[in-house]
Amino acid sequence: MRNALSKKIVDIQPSGIRKFFDVVSEMPDAISLGVGEPDFDTPWSIREEGIYSLEKGRTFYTSNAGLKELRVEITNYLSRKYDLHYDAMKEVMVTVGGSEAIDVALRCMVDPGDEVLIPQPCYVSYVPCAVMADAVPVTIDLKEENQFKLTKEQLLASITDKTKILVLAFPNNPTGAIMTKEELAELVPVIIEKDLYVISDEIYSEMTYNGKHCSIASFPGMKERTVVINGFSKAFAMTGWRLGYACAPANIMEQMIKLHQFAIMCAPTNSQFAAVEALKNCDAEVAKMMEAYNQRRRYLVNAFKEMGIECFEPFGAFYVFPSIKKFGMSSEEFATRLLQEQKLAVVPGTAFGECGEGFVRISYAYSIENLKVGLERIKNFIDGLSVDK
Repeated sequence: MRNALSKKIVDIQPSGIRKFFDVVSEMPDAISLGVGEPDFDTPWSIREEGIYSLEKGRTFYTSNAGLKELRVEITNYLSRKYDLHYDAMKEVMVTVGGSEAIDVALRCMVDPGDEVLIPQPCYVSYVPCAVMADAVPVTIDLKEENQFKLTKEQLLASITDKTKILVLAFPNNPTGAIMTKEELAELVPVIIEKDLYVISDEIYSEMTYNGKHCSIASFPGMKERTVVINGFSKAFAMTGWRLGYACAPANIMEQMIKLHQFAIMCAPTNSQFAAVEALKNCDAEVAKMMEAYNQRRRYLVNAFKEMGIECFEPFGAFYVFPSIKKFGMSSEEFATRLLQEQKLAVVPGTAFGECGEGFVRISYAYSIENLKVGLERIKNFIDGLSVDK
């Protein structure tokens, strides 16, 4: 028989995050600080709206782009939160999570051989999605000394005559880095001069602890060359509802909806009705969750400082990215031994790109109680390393 599989897909490596998560699920007494999933329940009013939509038999297909009411609420939300202004009927599409939006945007915007700039460390989907779209992913290694921000100089050095798209993902997973309005402003002239497009993944936009999130699409001349991606999983604790959205210029959005139409048809209907409630009435619940995350963030940063582990202070998302270089082992070895010896799962930094070597990602989307247990196990592990020496 001929080979049934696509070489392109076979060559893509599976997610390094799920590898450790799967082991933990089968290991008694093990705990995980590895997965970016809020430990909060979805706010009750959102759940209630989802239940109500089922009780009322609202189980039909929506339009391909999503419920009109939801698209209108998305535009209202982006306008009041981030000074972004979109036409709900022509420039907004509801997707199955932010991940689908990333995939659709790339497949609609690149031709074979186009280069996509991907600053790393970053979310695991960007490089595979670029490969599946037949683009050429070009990674940019972000530096700890720059607080894992993308600099104008790094951007300029990476652009060629084949570069078409820059992926921006701030607040960042896995580092927790953010980019301020002033820092983004330095990139804008380069993007415009070099005629690049931007895919701006802003799924953690609510989770900015040092000032307000700024979208690059809000700068003059940038809305027409930016696809903004966001969703409900993180800020509203709605991971299993599988709902995201994309906002883009009408000419790009038209093609994105067409691809979405053939691949997905529409996002889950009851999730869409629930999301309307989220955007309309859940600012207070989101604020409470953000306050809790901020408390956990400060707690972890201080704990690592007391342990003598270097960790720059993250100001976004819900991850810390401590350095483990001093222990003389790879990120993979550190994470594997920590799991085997202390039954604690973290994610090696290399799961997010080779430049993540020397770091591990720890999520604080977990309760303070779990974080305390996790920190005790990390301390026991590194104390054991000192004894071994």
